[in-house]
Amino acid sequence: MSDNLAIDDDLISQVQKLGGYKTKQTAVNKALVEYVRHRQQLELLETFGTIDYDLSESNKKSRR
Repeated sequence: MSDNLAIDDDLISQVQKLGGYKTKQTAVNKALVEYVRHRQQLELLETFGTIDYDLSESNKKSRR
């Protein structure tokens, strides 16, 4: 699939330089992967403190 996108050349150049990528396509793809991972991590962080764990001794024995 090939699409024409208006992407800031300076921004792509920065991504290429920082990531050491030779092509614009690689830079954009790697940046998108990193963006998705970052957003997934943020979603995961939102769950912290919302899950209750029973770590009592009786519960530990029942899991064995």
